[in-house]
Amino acid sequence: MKNYFLIHGSYGNPYKNWFPWLKKELGKRKLNCIVPSFPTPYKQDYDSWSEILKAYAKVGYITEETTFITHSLGGIFIIKFLIENKMKIKKIITVAGFNNLIFADDMKLYDTFYLPYEELSVIKNYCEERICIYTDNDPYVPQKEAERFAEHLIAKSIFIKDAGHFNEKAGYKEFKELLNYI
Repeated sequence: MKNYFLIHGSYGNPYKNWFPWLKKELGKRKLNCIVPSFPTPYKQDYDSWSEILKAYAKVGYITEETTFITHSLGGIFIIKFLIENKMKIKKIITVAGFNNLIFADDMKLYDTFYLPYEELSVIKNYCEERICIYTDNDPYVPQKEAERFAEHLIAKSIFIKDAGHFNEKAGYKEFKELLNYI
């Protein structure tokens, strides 16, 4: 089954940023799009998020034809999930993805999601195509960290100038460039 999952990040939800727009665009193309809601910030941890995604896997929605499109923390979450559960998918597109960053807010919101950098390349065994989209002025994810993330994933890097965190605050209620990679 060919499914497209949109995975939000910390403080996110299915109704923020470019997610509603992309869901509608995929629907116009007759593509099945699933946008789970994960708890944040309360109960935001890898185990809580993983249980939600395991329910989709159990009913057959995650297959070798699945594409995950992620924002921010959603990227490392999906990578860790696929590696730990040994699930194969077709493609992952991370937007503003990162690993092991320390933020000013409560670090406990992030640390359960992280993996040692040397383990990230294992994703190539579970995902045939990996694309990382990043920018030069993200207030949360420095460009060097985004590039390091892409390098360790052995992913295709897509640089978009002046995109902020690819969220509504940065003007991303739509994300037309993203359609080129789906």
